[in-house]
Amino acid sequence: MFKKILPAIIFFSVYACNSWAQETDKGFTVIPLGVKGGDDESNLSSYMIAPKGSDKYVCLDAGTINAGIQKAIDLKSLKGISEEIQRRQIKGYLISHGHLDHLAGLIINSPADTAKNIYGLPSVLNILRDKYFTWDAWANFANEGEKPQLKKYTYFPLLEGNTYPLEGTDMNVKAFELSHGNPYKSTAFLIGHNDSYALYLGDTGADEIEKSDKLAKLWQNIAPLITAGQLKAIFLEVSFPNEQPDKLLFGHLKPKLFFNELSKLEALTNEKAFKKVSFIITHVKPPQKTAEIVKRQLISGKPKDLKLIFPEQGKCLTIN
Repeated sequence: MFKKILPAIIFFSVYACNSWAQETDKGFTVIPLGVKGGDDESNLSSYMIAPKGSDKYVCLDAGTINAGIQKAIDLKSLKGISEEIQRRQIKGYLISHGHLDHLAGLIINSPADTAKNIYGLPSVLNILRDKYFTWDAWANFANEGEKPQLKKYTYFPLLEGNTYPLEGTDMNVKAFELSHGNPYKSTAFLIGHNDSYALYLGDTGADEIEKSDKLAKLWQNIAPLITAGQLKAIFLEVSFPNEQPDKLLFGHLKPKLFFNELSKLEALTNEKAFKKVSFIITHVKPPQKTAEIVKRQLISGKPKDLKLIFPEQGKCLTIN
């Protein structure tokens, strides 16, 4: 369990992307295209990730694409034209669940995109196939579903616990099912490159609220990677402040539940290794006043030496 609660210093790892040109052995480059979990369509959940030194990314969710890339260009995190970066540098999409704030950017920008894979649990891909890439809702740019199928995107089903290569990159992925307002599902993606890993969780509720064991099983699976010093970062959502009633969490976390889950994970590892992991806070809900409360509660409740990162749209992160 966490040993002591002290006032916090937030640990940021934000640098210019081109500083990693010669560093390809360990870690990842992350470019947040969207960080919010709510009503700003220009800044919704989406993170480009690649091995350090590579420009071959995949997207972890795809709520915002074009606007996020343009923000990254403005901040000199990326160079080029937004549409061309999407076409050439994003090699595929990992979609955690079927809510629009996690895939609207993929759908809207699909006409200008190039052929690539969409990865997800079969249940998630079925939502894309049956609800979104249909000729009533949008053109069917995928290889399954309503005809005519334009076959720009290929659905790539991930069976839970199996490891798959991410086409066009040097990374691989393993998927784990999450509970997001039981019985609704979401996904955690374990991204690997050589001996380095990053874990991205889509929207998730706490096991105690969800009446589930999904997070407990996930922590059991990743704890050995933390102990070995191989898991570099965990993307984990905190959507609401502590004042939000449990019955109104709708399959999300608040700071108290966030720290409870991390306590369970730490108990499966050792303190020294655990403190080397960076925790990237995702999906904080608007309005800005609420987001500020969530941030304050996370900072004030943070155990000593725990690394919390609050990503900003378009600003590069290093994961070492």
